[in-house]
Amino acid sequence: QVLLAESGGGSVQPGGSLKLSCAASGSVNYMAWFRQVPGKQREVVAGTYIGGRPFPAYADFVQDRFTLSQETGMDTLHLQMNNLKAEASGLYYCAAHRIFKGGKWTDATEYKYWGQGTQITVSS
Repeated sequence: QVLLAESGGGSVQPGGSLKLSCAASGSVNYMAWFRQVPGKQREVVAGTYIGGRPFPAYADFVQDRFTLSQETGMDTLHLQMNNLKAEASGLYYCAAHRIFKGGKWTDATEYKYWGQGTQITVSS
């Protein structure tokens, strides 16, 4: 089993920045961030392989404003979010695979392990 611990959410004004973090207990090889808003399914934000060759991937709406990073020797994933807009608000979830073999990284149903979610609110 894998346990994911998320942190870094909160409230910020438009144009501000936040940094999300997800720490995994248990071996994983792929981690991702998803966003969910009321009435909609979880939508992928970004994801990458862990503990090997980096292969970051981002959703189109990110538009070069978000950046993934990892801590050496740890199954910890960070998402630096800059120039935040109101549309970025939502409940952000960390997700992970123990062994990811190139499936649909953008599909929430492909992930078995999830964090509890951390809220991000972008407003004036």
